[in-house]
Amino acid sequence: MIRKWAMRAVIAYFLFGTAMYVYLFFIADTAIPQMYKGTSADPATFLNARELMLSEEYSNIRNLLFFLNKPYQWLFYYLILLFGISAAFERWAKKTSKWFSLQTLIYLFWLSLASFIVTFPFAYTSYLFSKTYQISTQVFSSWMRDQLIDFWVGYATMAVVVLVIYMMMRKYKKRWWLAVWVLSIPFSIFMMFIQPVVIDPLYNDFYPLQNKQLETKILSLADEADIPAEHVYEVDMSTKTNALNAYVTGVGSNSRIVLWDTTLERLDDEEVLFIMAHEMGHYVEKHIYKGIAGYILLTFAGLWITAKLMDLWVNKRGKIWKVEGTANISSLPAFLLITSVLLFAASPLTNWVSRYQETRADQYALEMTEDPAAGVRTFQDLTRAGLSQVNPPYLVKIFRYGHPTMLERINMAEEFKQQVSEE
Repeated sequence: MIRKWAMRAVIAYFLFGTAMYVYLFFIADTAIPQMYKGTSADPATFLNARELMLSEEYSNIRNLLFFLNKPYQWLFYYLILLFGISAAFERWAKKTSKWFSLQTLIYLFWLSLASFIVTFPFAYTSYLFSKTYQISTQVFSSWMRDQLIDFWVGYATMAVVVLVIYMMMRKYKKRWWLAVWVLSIPFSIFMMFIQPVVIDPLYNDFYPLQNKQLETKILSLADEADIPAEHVYEVDMSTKTNALNAYVTGVGSNSRIVLWDTTLERLDDEEVLFIMAHEMGHYVEKHIYKGIAGYILLTFAGLWITAKLMDLWVNKRGKIWKVEGTANISSLPAFLLITSVLLFAASPLTNWVSRYQETRADQYALEMTEDPAAGVRTFQDLTRAGLSQVNPPYLVKIFRYGHPTMLERINMAEEFKQQVSEE
């Protein structure tokens, strides 16, 4: 019976992967609508033939890896339950220590290590393709260092989260999810507060923007937007990637506006100011705080659904998995599987909200800079640097895109330019 369920799960995974391959490479239409042919939104007007070919190839590969990776993780969690491996990890942990907290840490280490090993091929394949298409400039040793940092940062974070969850399960049999939700609120805010000053520097070097003339222009924009900013930070990313990026991170006094050095090297001042105005739009519209509020609401619903499904699933399959009850640490793969599926199912909604906020930030940047031409050039340069599709397939857009498509962003800038000229 166990082998039959395992085989069904593996077959389902391969059928899904085949379907996504056929969709992305043979069915999905990424062509620009006829009405935009020859406009600034048409990639043929700002990419050469080789760049057009590479952007389609790389985007399709990257999208396929995304859709294969998530179900692959689900398959791992399911099989580790089904074959009793999770129960074996728990037995080893109990033999090592009589303390529940230490048992949890030991169990989590073995589960994290198994997950790291099993998912490593996907991570390495993604790295190889990014190197092949010259998106990544990172040498293997540096990339591997980041992977190991990811492992230990993830393990430390998960250790705190999992300990709290299973302690609440043991203390509150039926309402553990509510206690976990209440505790998750200050924890999430705390993590956002320390992210820019504790975690991010583990991966890269951050320092104040070296171009003081440009910093003065950026801070002038910030002053115009009533943003209490004293510094703009740049981060050394050129040793890892050719892609361009800028972002706002953190909350309160630890919030930072960050520019990748690749962005500074490849964009002119007007384009950089447009990007900065976009990031300031997030601050002015309080998107970070709205995002926290939305996350809190989603966590409430997600934990409630997870609790119901875990009780139902463990009660029905626990004997087969050798998992005695929901509060046993060996049930963790079930928790991770359910929450991962729920997050994926919710991603069309969360991505839609994110795209709306990004659209608002684009609009703010256009109004603040009054330079739509810089906006168009910025979006075209971002497309070229990341080998992105201007008009991605529908499923890719709703499941992957937290930003509007480049077609939508360039058209918005062009429409704004037309409105300005008419006025």
